[in-house]
Amino acid sequence: MDSLFTDIDPSSTPTHFVEVLIPLALPKNFTWKVPPELVSAVQPGVRVEVVFGKNKKYAGIVKRVHQEAPASFDPKPILNVLDDAPIVFLQELAFWEWIADYYMCSEGEVMQAALPTHFKLSSETILLFNETIGEDFSHLDLDDEEFLVAEALLLRKELKLLEVQQILDATHVYPVIKRLLEKQVCFVWEELKHTYKEKKETYVHLQPQFQQEEQLAELMNSWSRAPKQLELLLAYLHLLKTEGEVKQSELLKKSGASSAQLKGLIEKNVLWTESRSVDRLATLPKNIQIPFTLSEQQETALHSIREQFNHKQVCLLRGITSSGKTLLYTKLMEEMLLQGKQVLYMLPEIALTAQVIRRLQSYFGGYIVIYHSKFNSSERLELWNKVKSGEARIILGARSAIFLPFRELGLVICDEEHDPSYKQQDPAPRYNARDAAIYLASLFNARVLLGSATPSLESWFNAMHGKYGLVELSQRYGDIQLPEIQLVDTKLVYTPDRSKPIITPQLQEAIELAIQQNKQVILFQNRRGYSPYQVCQTCGWIPHCKNCDVSLTFHKIQNKLVCHYCGTSYPTVSVCEACGNHQFTQQNFGTERIEETLQELFPKARIARMDVDAVKGKHAHDALIQLFEQHRLDILVGTQMVVKGLDFDKVALVGILDADAILGFADFRVNERGFQLMEQVSGRAGRKGAQGLVLIQVRNLQHPVLLLVQQHDYKAFAEFELNNRHQFGYPPFSRMIQLSFRHKDQNTVRQAAHQMANWLNPHFGQYLVGPAAPVVNRVRNQYRMELVIKLPKEAGLLQHCKEQIELLTAHLHQQPPFKSVTVIPDVDPL
Repeated sequence: MDSLFTDIDPSSTPTHFVEVLIPLALPKNFTWKVPPELVSAVQPGVRVEVVFGKNKKYAGIVKRVHQEAPASFDPKPILNVLDDAPIVFLQELAFWEWIADYYMCSEGEVMQAALPTHFKLSSETILLFNETIGEDFSHLDLDDEEFLVAEALLLRKELKLLEVQQILDATHVYPVIKRLLEKQVCFVWEELKHTYKEKKETYVHLQPQFQQEEQLAELMNSWSRAPKQLELLLAYLHLLKTEGEVKQSELLKKSGASSAQLKGLIEKNVLWTESRSVDRLATLPKNIQIPFTLSEQQETALHSIREQFNHKQVCLLRGITSSGKTLLYTKLMEEMLLQGKQVLYMLPEIALTAQVIRRLQSYFGGYIVIYHSKFNSSERLELWNKVKSGEARIILGARSAIFLPFRELGLVICDEEHDPSYKQQDPAPRYNARDAAIYLASLFNARVLLGSATPSLESWFNAMHGKYGLVELSQRYGDIQLPEIQLVDTKLVYTPDRSKPIITPQLQEAIELAIQQNKQVILFQNRRGYSPYQVCQTCGWIPHCKNCDVSLTFHKIQNKLVCHYCGTSYPTVSVCEACGNHQFTQQNFGTERIEETLQELFPKARIARMDVDAVKGKHAHDALIQLFEQHRLDILVGTQMVVKGLDFDKVALVGILDADAILGFADFRVNERGFQLMEQVSGRAGRKGAQGLVLIQVRNLQHPVLLLVQQHDYKAFAEFELNNRHQFGYPPFSRMIQLSFRHKDQNTVRQAAHQMANWLNPHFGQYLVGPAAPVVNRVRNQYRMELVIKLPKEAGLLQHCKEQIELLTAHLHQQPPFKSVTVIPDVDPL
């Protein structure tokens, strides 16, 4: 038998190939050849080092190993296998493929969004000194900048681009490098490098000879010199007794000593140090403590959810605000933990995660972890590995958490499932995390619970037609009444400049009463800044952004005009560019101006603002929420951040300052968004104790949505709005794809959009809307046009339309005038 194997010709061994994903927007995945010595190490989910193009290196992920040689080209070999085990499972690869197919993007773009930065190795340019040049540069005619870099290369032999920037004290170093390459002073070496480093912590220990009390006492009694070192030793002993282990950083901080004094004790052989890898993520002991009991209605709802999960993968839980939906989530998570399964608990905003995680940590301790974009790259990588290993059992996160490598996913909870923040807008993939999570769960045969007081009409429609299960909670926890909602007619309030009143007399009186009763107030306005725009009193000229077709918002604290589309800041305008007048009027109001007005009206009140300008940093949301929870603030004014699911015991009054702005958008979802926003923000009032009060300031008292909000009647609203949607063929009665065209030239983008519409017309003419310019038709110096396709729900029609769009987009880019037009498809736009 042995001779049979030794006589086999090695050349007859089949050649292996790999389909590899690289983080680029490529129309298809590429194939590389596997050298024989790497065949045993290659498997789906591992990273491999490949060359793409002429000499650019990437760390790609193997999607498939096969033996099918490409017919049209000879594939390059992979250079190396970077992992001993897969970093993503087969379910993740299948999930990426589905997202790319459904949302019309490339798998490389999904990979770019999904993987932590440290897994995406960087191809970093390194300059190597050309030794053949010698040490004399006089014959090369180098200018001053070239000479500085050449001299550094002579000494160091190699330099990274960042080091060249530091040498020249400039960021634009490419021209200098180009000239040095042309003069052959150096050449370029492309190297893939790992960017992740373990976090190290130095621990301080007592030498063994002093660990007995007698020897330690003798040392202390005989101490005659270096009192600072003695203080340091005493601080060490105190920390050792209270903490168990002593970190060098904590010891130096507590003792006020220097590193030199610690070094002295080490040299005296009293202490010694050890460097150890530590976890960046703080962990709690793993335990399960559920201290509450469910109400009778909640027990019934929990039983109904379990029953629905026996027959359906997805269940919608519609529970009115403060009905205790989180308590049901907690019970279901406990069941999953006891079964050894993982749970993904999704929330739409980072602002919510801080408050929820404190509660859940008290129930589940170290079983729960948090994941969102505010974490740095190293923290995200460590959490990725915890999820992959199964150590992290309950994962609380925003939309990006769906890309974590779950091992045994048993349950997905999508709280506030109606929220538009679940939809990724830019860049690709433009996915809806709620819908994507349902497909992810199907790969694990897991269950999905969608929770909201005001479900999206798509989810409600699916529940009404039996696609999803439905369970309802119609009473607030503790039988507390829903807040009373009153409309305040702002037309009746006089202001000297005839502008909208910020705080009406009725609202001012209600705020004063709430503060007198030691209660708290939340005021909602969905505009940040001081004033959304300012107008010349003489000719009506309004300052606009130079890069976008939008008015500039005045931020008084920064004393700047800011574009909220591209972020460009401008100095404040004191002279009208049209007529030269110096008089301007501030039109409308944002959260900054509201805060200023409140400080004038209530000088003794403790006031804070919650918007993206005021709340920055990883822990800033949580710090502000805790201040409000601890009643160290009286009034909280904010944008949508204050609406979404936050739970405060002492809020008696909620004010919606400009309902007309909420209900005035030109969008088919405007009524749905308006009802959801107002019902959700009103739900922050009166969650404990007496009935709360909500005041809505509005001019158009006859708007049909306002009456339904006053009655807290979601079902009547859903019926009213679904009738309108059915009449005009909008979702959930159709599927929508929006094509957005962008180009720096207005005529070019208009022609491209019309050309695409003409091509689509023979197949989908009756379903086309547009093309037309959006309300803001220029952003970042790119003009925009939009074309919407409303497709009936017929089998295969959506996929056929996507294929046609991809073909026609490629055809469009082959036309010389439209080669540089960007075409962005958005499936199920919000």
